[in-house]
Amino acid sequence: MRKGLPLRILLFLFFAVLCILILIPFYAVALASFKPGEDLIRYGLNLRLDWSVMSLDNFVYLFTGSHSYFVWFFNSLLLTVVQVVLTLLVSATVAYGFSAYEFRGKNALFVCVLLIMMVPFEILLLPLYTLTHNLGLMNSYSAIVLPGIASAATIFFFRQYLRGVPKEIIAAGRVDGAHEYAIYVRLILPIMKPSFAAMAILNGMNSWNNFLWPFMVLSDANKYTLPIGLKTLLTPYGNNYDLLIVGSFFSIIPIFLLFVAFQKYFIDGMTAGAVKG
Repeated sequence: MRKGLPLRILLFLFFAVLCILILIPFYAVALASFKPGEDLIRYGLNLRLDWSVMSLDNFVYLFTGSHSYFVWFFNSLLLTVVQVVLTLLVSATVAYGFSAYEFRGKNALFVCVLLIMMVPFEILLLPLYTLTHNLGLMNSYSAIVLPGIASAATIFFFRQYLRGVPKEIIAAGRVDGAHEYAIYVRLILPIMKPSFAAMAILNGMNSWNNFLWPFMVLSDANKYTLPIGLKTLLTPYGNNYDLLIVGSFFSIIPIFLLFVAFQKYFIDGMTAGAVKG
C-alpha cells in the first residue's frame, strides 16, 4: 500500500493540473462574457478579474436585444437532435448486419468502411457539394443531415461493441420464434445503451460544432446554424463582440447537458467499444 502511495499522489497531481489546463479556456470565455466588447478588443481573452468593467449587460442583450441568435441556436438544436438520432439508428443497424450475419462480400464492405474513416472530409467536399447541387438539396437541412447519417466511425464503434455480445442471445430469440427485427429491437438495442450514450455525445458534439459543410450549403440567414451565425458577427464593417462572446459561452450549455445526461453510460460504452472484439 505504501509503495503505491507516491504513484497515486503523482497521478492525482498530474490529472489535477490537466483538469486546470482544460478549464482555463472555459474560465476565460466565461469571464469575458461579463465584460464589454471593447475590453475584448483591447486585451483579448485573458484571466484578469476586473470588477469595475464586469456586468450582466451582455446577457441582457442576448435575451432582449434585436438579433437572430436564438434562431441560429434552435436551428442547431433541431439539426443536432435529428442528425444524432438518425445517425445512431442507421449506423447501429448497419453494424448489427456486419456483426450478426454472414453474407458474400461482408469483409470487403467492412474494409470500405475502414477506408472511408481514413479519408479527410475536405477531400469529399467538392464531389459531395456537386452531388448535393445536382439533387436539388442546396439551402436545405436535408443537405446537412443526409451525408452523415451512415457514419463510418460510428458503424465501426458499434460493430466492435456488438462483437462482444453473445451470439446465443440471437439464437435464443430465433428458437423462440421471434422475427429478425424483433430480435434486433427487443434484445440487441437494450444491450447497446452504453454504446449509444458514448456515440450520442461524440456525434452530438460534431453536429453542434459543425461549421464547414453547413456554411457551404446554406444561403438563407434564417436557416443558419449557430457556428455560422456567430461567424457573421465578424465583418469588415463592424464586429459585434458583445453578442459573440456571450453567445459562444451560452452555446456550451447544450453539450454540457448532453454529457451530464449520458455520463452514466459514457465510460462503460467507450471502454466496451475499445476492448470487445
